Amino acid sequence: MLRRKRISTILLTLLKCVVAVIMFFPIIWIVSSSFKSLVEVSQFPPSIFPKVVQWENFTRILQEESFYRYLRNTLLLIVGTTAGTLLSSSLVAYPLARMEFKGKNFFFALIVATMLVPGISLIIPQYKMFGQLGWLDTLLPMIIPAWFGYPYNIFLFRQFFRSIPRELDEAASIDGCSRIRTFFQVLAPLSVSTYVTIGVLSAVYWWNELTQPIIYLNRDTWRPLTVAMMSHYQHFGDNPFTTTWHTLMAASTLMIIPPMLLYLFGSKYLVEGIKTSGMKG
Repeated sequence: MLRRKRISTILLTLLKCVVAVIMFFPIIWIVSSSFKSLVEVSQFPPSIFPKVVQWENFTRILQEESFYRYLRNTLLLIVGTTAGTLLSSSLVAYPLARMEFKGKNFFFALIVATMLVPGISLIIPQYKMFGQLGWLDTLLPMIIPAWFGYPYNIFLFRQFFRSIPRELDEAASIDGCSRIRTFFQVLAPLSVSTYVTIGVLSAVYWWNELTQPIIYLNRDTWRPLTVAMMSHYQHFGDNPFTTTWHTLMAASTLMIIPPMLLYLFGSKYLVEGIKTSGMKG
């Protein structure tokens, strides 16, 4: 019986390893190709390991001034949207979770119902509106809406706030705290896991976002790295008709690193935040 259990454990471990290799193979291929020359990347049959490591693929990108402009734009976009969604979504969720007023459930149902509306269906009216405001070719069409809350984030904050005992609000009220002071000094410090969870998800989303920057940004001045990947690094050479796969893979490898680090260092809070947001107080 014990031997059979060991065999099943070994087989299960091997199966997990095979699945892990299959899941990570695209990343392995990207990283491997980033160290190859253009000729070697285009060879068939392909090889996993490069014959000669081409470090210049990375140095060419990192030594170019435009890379840091794209990186700056991406960081500005992430900071602006993430800060906005954390503040606005938590402030909207607070009264829905901790206060009693007429129509509360209706407003919450209305907010959740907006999640059923496909975001792509709003692109044309939003484009016309932002054009009339003079916001096109800037980051404002992506940053400003984040300061009005996102339904999914409001839902997560509301669920977590409901899991916190209401006695804390009553104690703070007895001590003379206002509603807003209770939120910032009592509830917000207890909701670190939810803030980190939503912050990481928002940062990774905007790090990888491509659709909105393509639509709202026509000039190269404010383009983030995702758009640069599609245009600038895809033809990183003298010939605009040749796809430079080696530099494209090097740029892709550089773009993979920050999200992986975010998930690595925030994994504890991510698990805790998702788990506790489903609790009901």
